[in-house]
Amino acid sequence: MRTIAIMNRVLKELFRDKRTLALMFLAPVLVMLLMSVIFNTNSSTDVNVGTVAVTQKLNKEMGSIKHVDVKSYDSKADADKALKAAKIDAIIKKNGKNFSLTYANTDSSKTSAVKLAFKNALTATSIDQLKSALKKSTKATVKLQAQLIAMQKQQAAASQAAGTATVTQQAAATKATSTNHATKSTSQTTPKITNHYVYGDKDTGFFAKMVPILMGFFVFFFVFLISGMALLKERTTGTLDRLLATPVKRSSIVYGYMLSYGILAILQTIVIVVVTVWLLGVEVVGNLASVIAVNLLWALVALAFGILLSTFANSEFQMMQFIPLVVIPQIFFSGLIPLDSMAKWVSDISTVIPLKYSGDAVTAIIMRGTSIFALGGDILVLLGFLVVLTILNIVGLRRYRKV
Repeated sequence: MRTIAIMNRVLKELFRDKRTLALMFLAPVLVMLLMSVIFNTNSSTDVNVGTVAVTQKLNKEMGSIKHVDVKSYDSKADADKALKAAKIDAIIKKNGKNFSLTYANTDSSKTSAVKLAFKNALTATSIDQLKSALKKSTKATVKLQAQLIAMQKQQAAASQAAGTATVTQQAAATKATSTNHATKSTSQTTPKITNHYVYGDKDTGFFAKMVPILMGFFVFFFVFLISGMALLKERTTGTLDRLLATPVKRSSIVYGYMLSYGILAILQTIVIVVVTVWLLGVEVVGNLASVIAVNLLWALVALAFGILLSTFANSEFQMMQFIPLVVIPQIFFSGLIPLDSMAKWVSDISTVIPLKYSGDAVTAIIMRGTSIFALGGDILVLLGFLVVLTILNIVGLRRYRKV
């Protein structure tokens, strides 16, 4: 009976806590709906290819392939500028009969898609050329046969046998010459393909694209969790109430917490970035200090986010339940799953996800060597998130002030 009594008490407490019930039942439903929307979208990869001195026929063949967009450039310099600006994913340049392919290689799936599209287009073009050559060869053969018949009729009856042998030898010689010429022509028309990679090499996999985003995710997750739990503990133990009872300003309290946990966040961020780059052997084209700077700003955003959500939680259990609502959408819309394969209204949700801006900035620095000063848009958005969340934290402490 005592067990039943304890069970009844616990159930009553749970049912009184509407927030916990909502998080328990609504959070899994929301996550499942998000997963359904994202993973049921088109998984095909769209690629943009720039070509230089490539025949119109080959351009047309590549452009006819689904999810491949081809743009022709007048010079290699113009194509290089477009590649550096991430407007195209690869450059195909024809040098005589040979081809030189340059890949951005920031996404191995796009690199593979370009290779496959080019191979298919080149094969289709070669087949068309062979068909055309075969038609010409057939016409020549028919004409040769007619000539041979005419020559046979003109031979004297007395030398018919000898003439026939001579004609047969001539035909064999002509056929051999034609075969040798076709073989030689085929070997000469086989192009040589040279591959170049702006980032990494042929062995660079999709994980390289994930690293900048995963780096930011782990910075966000641990800073968010630790800061939120710490402030929640201060509140549940009464320390925050006693502090709010003093004349100390709410802004001073928020800044104090952010500075104290910010120091830990800075150290943690440096460790995560350095270990990720050195231990995993990630190639950094840009400045490593810029990577650390962006992640430090992102850590402060995570810190402010964690402090804000801790004001809405009444227990550590509720704080943990915020993770599916806050952390998982960051993964879905950060670019870890290609956003260009989703419906536009789905990808538009990413504009309110701060991890996307951090991931885009770090990816540009690591893979394209972009200067941090050229990433003003992403930096300003992260600063905007930090300012707004800090103001909300100051306003949110008003509900706990007793005097």
